[in-house]
Amino acid sequence: MHAANSSKTVVVGMSGGVDSSVTAALLREQGYRVIGLFMKNWEETGPDDQCTSAQDWEDVQRVCEKLDIPHYAVNFAQEYWDGVFAQFLKEYQQGYTPNPDILCNREIKFKVFFEKAMQLGADYLATGHYCQNRLDPASGRYQLVKGTDPGKDQTYFLYAIDGSVLDRVLFPIGDIHKSEVRRIAEKYDLATQAKKDSTGICFIGERDFTRFLGQYVQAKPGSFRLLDGTRVGTHQGAAFYTPGQRKGLGLGGQGEPWFVVGKDAARNVVYVERGEKHPALFADELWATDITWIDGRGPAEFPFRCRAKVRYRQQDQECVIQSVAADGRMHVTFEAPQRAITPRQSIVFYQDDICLGGAMIERPGPSHWEQGRT
Repeated sequence: MHAANSSKTVVVGMSGGVDSSVTAALLREQGYRVIGLFMKNWEETGPDDQCTSAQDWEDVQRVCEKLDIPHYAVNFAQEYWDGVFAQFLKEYQQGYTPNPDILCNREIKFKVFFEKAMQLGADYLATGHYCQNRLDPASGRYQLVKGTDPGKDQTYFLYAIDGSVLDRVLFPIGDIHKSEVRRIAEKYDLATQAKKDSTGICFIGERDFTRFLGQYVQAKPGSFRLLDGTRVGTHQGAAFYTPGQRKGLGLGGQGEPWFVVGKDAARNVVYVERGEKHPALFADELWATDITWIDGRGPAEFPFRCRAKVRYRQQDQECVIQSVAADGRMHVTFEAPQRAITPRQSIVFYQDDICLGGAMIERPGPSHWEQGRT
């Protein structure tokens, strides 16, 4: 196997983290010709900026030198701004809570970055994502499959990529657990072996999110209101809040915690109620748009029964895709009520461990509160 691999070149997307470092180490061990490629997507804006790009690039260099593989850096800051951040800002300004990591995977990592890897003569692009790809003998196409470590599976963030690239992509850590990744990093004495996992949105890092966003979206104070219209406080702007949110509301008093249960962005009103299980947080159906199927086709007919997540950490939920209209609008119903379905977040579909694709949530169906259910 190693002899066969020696004629193949793999470009590894190196982030400066332990996952991509071990990805490179495993491919080197398997006999591939490995090139480390570091992608810079964000330009720092000031001396107190918390972006870790410089440190990450230093860590990439140390890892690649240890593994004795060539390494380069590419700057996609402009492409990131145009293809991801501009859309992220636009949606925030409209009062939505978008997920830029999904857009980054589609527009940057598996499009612009993939094309760059191919231009460098790569046979494959490899990343440190916790997922797998598997050839479907029936269709002759590669499927996107969940990672073995259930706590780390990242297919939710990859559903929108062009599935046709999967035959040129490797996910070397997709079939192992995070604890094993750390062990391999120690075995190779990699500089990133004890590095903390990055948190937050890729270009924001550890920064205070509201403060960061305030540089681009003007704060516009408005009212917190109960569903009956009673004013209970002042917020910084509807753009900064999302359904189901508990932290950072600044509302006190006796009783159960407050939660965001809805927004009226046009009027700059954020609706709140007390209690994690308030009926306004639950709905049984949703409508979605901007559908992506990994196989490029999707189900042959509807209704179609499968499972879905409406947020990353959620357990798969039994659902039925009832229909997809001519205008591309999808209707999905759930067996169990879903909490805090959020417009412009993603719903991602699964059959067993196969990620079928997903769509952008347009709106939830009527809440249990609207239906008079308690």
